[in-house]
Amino acid sequence: MKNKSFDCVEMKRRAQERIYEETRHLTAEKKIAYYNRIGEAARKRQAELRAKLNLAPQHP
Repeated sequence: MKNKSFDCVEMKRRAQERIYEETRHLTAEKKIAYYNRIGEAARKRQAELRAKLNLAPQHP
């Protein structure tokens, strides 16, 4: 068995737990707004990284 320095499954579980804790008290409408905000932030970070690396923009 390999000695892993990075455990993807554990990282995913930690992220799921964090998101659950952040959203468990929210209404459905507020959860939608939360995920829209998170998605927009991810798209912005991706665009910034692509610009930094001089990569062509992605189109949906």
